[in-house]
Amino acid sequence: MTSHLARNYAPLPVDIDTAEGAWVTDVTGKRYLDMLAGYSALNFGHRHPGLIAAAREQLGRVTLTSRAFGSAALEPFAEALAALCGKDLVLPMNTGAEAVETGIKLARAWGYRVKGIPAGRAKVVVAANNFHGRTTTIVSFSSDPDAREDFDPFTPGFVTVPFGDADALAAAIDDDTAAVLIEPIQGEAGVIIPPEGYLARVREITAERGVLFIADEIQSGLGRVGETFACDREGVVPDVYLLGKALGGGVVPVSAVVADEEVLGVFEPGQHGSTFGGNPLAAAVGLEVVRMLETGEWQERARLLGEHLGEKLDPLIGHGVTAVRRAGLWAGIDIDPAIGTGREVCEHLMARGLLAKDTHGQTIRFAPPLSIRTTELDWAVEQLSIVLA
Repeated sequence: MTSHLARNYAPLPVDIDTAEGAWVTDVTGKRYLDMLAGYSALNFGHRHPGLIAAAREQLGRVTLTSRAFGSAALEPFAEALAALCGKDLVLPMNTGAEAVETGIKLARAWGYRVKGIPAGRAKVVVAANNFHGRTTTIVSFSSDPDAREDFDPFTPGFVTVPFGDADALAAAIDDDTAAVLIEPIQGEAGVIIPPEGYLARVREITAERGVLFIADEIQSGLGRVGETFACDREGVVPDVYLLGKALGGGVVPVSAVVADEEVLGVFEPGQHGSTFGGNPLAAAVGLEVVRMLETGEWQERARLLGEHLGEKLDPLIGHGVTAVRRAGLWAGIDIDPAIGTGREVCEHLMARGLLAKDTHGQTIRFAPPLSIRTTELDWAVEQLSIVLA
């Protein structure tokens, strides 16, 4: 069958028809355990009843107004999300990449208008092996050849340092630096966790040098790592949170930039926006997501299930697995090249009814819905063990 889709993805050969909780069913009726959860967009599982109810209720009222007008749903969402983050203001967008682009614009505007950086000289320090999206600006500071090749000329204004090296980060900051933009845990790179104390040092350095600390929590945030945010693992509060994925509950695309008035207040009407950003449907679903996270039960669930997953995965090291990195219910599993590639392992897992995703050749990621059961995690690791054997 000829496909009319552009070939910018190479998906596993499965066409999902229905889904509920941690399970999906393809067009032939075969069921699969979803261990990817939409790259953490489905933290609460497929079609969570509370999120579907919020969406249905809003569908019966109004779905889009544009930001030319207000909506009854928007302010409650912004208020709740600001409170969850401990910040003053929320700028709602749609996708994670839009949130990152907004964060970059914010950093530059703040650098010129508040810090006093001379015009045209603002810089942002980023980390090697990052993944913040695939727009032309964002791939300008990617170290992934697939993301960069044939997409130049690149946007200037970025300085790259090794991830996890606080001394290198400090050395890269100068008078023209507006912000440091990092993922607290690098997801696409393979769930790369920085050395203990790194985030605290980043916070200390940026505060001392008068530079914004922008945390891209699009994958790592909203319960995934056993805390509301990955920065919470070190008791760190950045100047700016970039949020997305799970903020839309797997129902609609929702992202946001969240910061205090002294930072996000630099934007003035007409300087940034989005037709769909903060639309009533997105706001209604986003508000329900925030309410679910306010109880702390999802964060605790991710912590406990993650510990259980770690206990099951660690014995595989030396038996087809060379390393396991885990934060909450999020694991990067490095496959021994003697076994095969990460893609080949994922194909074999799919044949056994489990969906996972490879990255960077030899790594597969487990990031199931936080609603998954321990018995289902056990079954998932059992399938991996069989494939490795």
